[in-house]
Amino acid sequence: MSTVLHKIETLTKPGDLVQQVTERDKSFIFKLSPGDVFQTHFGEIQHDNLIGMIWGYRVKSYLGKVFVLLKPALDDLIRAIPRKTQIMYPKDIGYILVTNGIGPFTKVNEAGSGSGGLTTALAFSVGDAGLVISYENNEKYIRIAENNLKTFGLKNRVIFKLRDISNGFDEKNAQALFLDLQNPDNYISQARAALIPGGYFGCILPTTNQVSLLITALKKTEL
Repeated sequence: MSTVLHKIETLTKPGDLVQQVTERDKSFIFKLSPGDVFQTHFGEIQHDNLIGMIWGYRVKSYLGKVFVLLKPALDDLIRAIPRKTQIMYPKDIGYILVTNGIGPFTKVNEAGSGSGGLTTALAFSVGDAGLVISYENNEKYIRIAENNLKTFGLKNRVIFKLRDISNGFDEKNAQALFLDLQNPDNYISQARAALIPGGYFGCILPTTNQVSLLITALKKTEL
């Protein structure tokens, strides 16, 4: 029997996404880039001084303010997202991920990118071997979501498509499909055509009336 050991990176390197946390729990997330400067009202820190450091170390700005150098968790990324729309938060996202079979190698379709909160979580979860195809009919929201995914180093795992899904999805082999739309009951047949047999289907709805309409539509369509 052979054992495969995975190397654990203990030192920061260029391109890493880092989180700087102050003693009062103020948090900043950014990507390490040689020559750049991290600037806040707590003082500035040269990126070069952070590269090659051990995760978890305390560093000081030129004003003497202390920061802890951490790897941001998915929760931190989602809460840090600049947004123009309401986003989903970790409590709901965690439930969606575990009940829709989202993990490494998964191919996921999403409709309703918004500011990219769920998209970020999906991209984080599917890994480099997975793929998220996100449909959105508002170009402004796609730009916001794309910028957020790029900031977090997850853009390569997501394909954005500016389109209404009334005419269906291009993909016919999604392992999971999630609709973050006001009227998902109108798109059940489109979702069915995009999913593999036995694939996962999910929605999030704020009112019982919407849930009732969705259940009725599901009963009328073999999904």
